[in-house]
Amino acid sequence: MEPTSLSEKVGFWVNRLDRFVSGEILTPAHLAQAPAIMVTLLAASIIARVAEPLLRRLLAGVAVDRMQEEFYLNNILPLSLPAIWTIGLWCTSVAADRFGWPNDLVIIAIKLAVAWLIIRFASAMLNSAILGRIVAILVWTLAALSIVGVLEPLLGELEAIRFTLGGQRVSVLAVLEGLLTMVILMWLSIVIGRFVARRIENVTELTPSARVLFGKVSTIVLISIAFVLSLGVVGIDLTALAVFTGAVGVGVGFGLQKSVANLFAGIILLLDKSIKPGDIIEVGGTYGWVSALGARYVEVETRDGTQFLIPNEDIITQRVFNWTHQHDQVRLKVRVRVAYGTDLRQALKLMREAGGRQTRVLKVPAPNPVLLGFGENGADLELRFWIADVQNGVHNISSDVMLAIWDLFCEHGIQVPLPQRVVRMIDRETGTPEDQATAATRPPSEAAPGQGSGS
Repeated sequence: MEPTSLSEKVGFWVNRLDRFVSGEILTPAHLAQAPAIMVTLLAASIIARVAEPLLRRLLAGVAVDRMQEEFYLNNILPLSLPAIWTIGLWCTSVAADRFGWPNDLVIIAIKLAVAWLIIRFASAMLNSAILGRIVAILVWTLAALSIVGVLEPLLGELEAIRFTLGGQRVSVLAVLEGLLTMVILMWLSIVIGRFVARRIENVTELTPSARVLFGKVSTIVLISIAFVLSLGVVGIDLTALAVFTGAVGVGVGFGLQKSVANLFAGIILLLDKSIKPGDIIEVGGTYGWVSALGARYVEVETRDGTQFLIPNEDIITQRVFNWTHQHDQVRLKVRVRVAYGTDLRQALKLMREAGGRQTRVLKVPAPNPVLLGFGENGADLELRFWIADVQNGVHNISSDVMLAIWDLFCEHGIQVPLPQRVVRMIDRETGTPEDQATAATRPPSEAAPGQGSGS
């Protein structure tokens, strides 16, 4: 007679669990397998301890950097004990089948060991504690149902429940299997994609842009393969998704134009190699170096630690100054003005000397001062010099050079002129003009040392 009320159902399952434990586990034949399980666990512990130095060297050799090595040692190395124990239990089960010995308790131990291994691996690879706890509860539940013997009937009931999807009869079990397979494959594809990207970053034969491009392409390919495989597990025909994918494509084209434009702009940036990680760029008033190339934006970090996320489309459409596109050497210019009557050759010599005093200024090519022309208030001079460390800033080295020029000009009495203007005043009574020279001086903060004569 089937139980009808909730209390009767609970009592039925409790009695069934009691009969299972007393009749299937606590029997002399099964209890005799307990020493074999304990011996296998002890042997696995000894083997794992002995093999630990070898595994440490192996993981250190596989890792591409210190961070990845620490991740392997802290998360992958502890998996050696449950893995070795699972292998030992499997060998014990095979030997028991070979000689006709009972192995039911060993099979239960194998299921528990596999659950332990899966939970430890998922906890190591998942960054979220909540997701790790959900995976642990799910795995332990499946293991318990399998041990009790309820899992197979439950799967049969889920297989019997079917519905129509795209002209095909699909069971609930197939949908759950497909979702679980999709989650696992997507997760594995992302993890493997990150691993491949980190390996590609150490390939010095490739350019930085090519490394980023290959890393992102590998991740996209792996995710696409995972999606197709998960659909195959469910049994969905890919041709049935043609209309759906077409509608999604139209929706994406109209609703996500900016996102798609930024995505393709990012691919163009990676292909044409105009910008690569480490370049010093200036766009829209933002000056800094490219710290990362994303699918939607370029991450630019300034010298004050601020990070700007500039959309890829803006990089393509706006004017961008790439200071290190072909090489790291950049020529800077500093303009000064000296009063008429100054020895221009001496002033040019002092400007060259001021540029040579700076350690960041390259000696080859040497600083080159030139005379630009004769202005209204003085002679215009310019010092041109090269640096090879743009990442350390350009305005600060220009300021240092100008201060050095200022100091040398002050030492040698070279004057930077103030603006001079001639004002003509007309007497209204007599109508005779009267010339009077007045100096329209600048504020004291902008005044130069000395006041030279102007025209």
